[in-house]
Amino acid sequence: MKTIIVTGVGGGVGQSILKSLQGSSYRVVGVDAEATATGLYAVDRAYRVPRASDPAFVDRILEIARKEGAELVFPGLDPELPIFAAAVGRFRSAGIHVSISEPRIVEISDDKLATAQFLEANGFPTPRTLLLSDDPDDFASFPAVLKPRRGGSRSQGVFVARTREDLSRFADTLPADNYVVQEQILGDEYTCGSVNFEGRCFGVITMRRILRDGDTYKAFVEKNASLSAFVTSVMQALKPYGACNTQLRLRDGIPYIFEFNARSSGTTFCRSLAGFNEPLMIANYLLRDESPQPEAREMTILRYWKEMAVDNSRVAAMAQAGEITGDAILL
Repeated sequence: MKTIIVTGVGGGVGQSILKSLQGSSYRVVGVDAEATATGLYAVDRAYRVPRASDPAFVDRILEIARKEGAELVFPGLDPELPIFAAAVGRFRSAGIHVSISEPRIVEISDDKLATAQFLEANGFPTPRTLLLSDDPDDFASFPAVLKPRRGGSRSQGVFVARTREDLSRFADTLPADNYVVQEQILGDEYTCGSVNFEGRCFGVITMRRILRDGDTYKAFVEKNASLSAFVTSVMQALKPYGACNTQLRLRDGIPYIFEFNARSSGTTFCRSLAGFNEPLMIANYLLRDESPQPEAREMTILRYWKEMAVDNSRVAAMAQAGEITGDAILL
């Protein structure tokens, strides 16, 4: 049985990958920096690891991969992406695949200004985007959305400027070099998953979504040939490796992309429920040389909280020993 490591299993992305692989023919090892990370108790083998900012992070993941005979790593946290992208050669030398795009693509995806510049340079629709530190007179479209240029998630740190005066006030109070000002696009919002290798997009799934507190709360899988073709053309220009998540809004039938995530996403398991299982397709491609055959069924996906009860002795063992075995709880 082939073994896969999933990192960041305390977060929504890592857990979504875990759920997509549960019940498959792969053995999954979960890792996270926190002893109370939910996903650590949903696998048969789990480890605490340093945070991605720790210089020992890559060495520890490699050590665990060698010990467990892992052949593939799925990153589950955004801060890990540039670290894995820079270290991918070390993993390949050890015979281990990492589902990670090259550093340039990770950087484009993490930088909303670079995302807009890439889309404009390649002729794809995107909201007009400037740095908050630019001259406010250069921005004429209101209301405007202010977002952190790098990082940020679940709509945290997002503001709306309805007038030029609002924009000037925000420029005085926010870190202007790390904020972008973006034209507000009103319309249905979509999250689109894709699987990509060697410059080819093997398939796209489109889901219209309703948000609550920045997270997808309800998702509606739609078969939209024109939107899928559009995202495919964007992916073939971007050339990510493995999973890539594209977020956009439709206005007057035109898709405006405002964000990429060069990884699996928190809605990866939603896509798996519809038959578009990104982690499984990626694993089968890299470890079994099986070409992805993506399909998706139209459906409505409703999300809710679910509790996990873990014996205190298990949590104590994870905190003290840094690893546990057995007694996996289904997510």
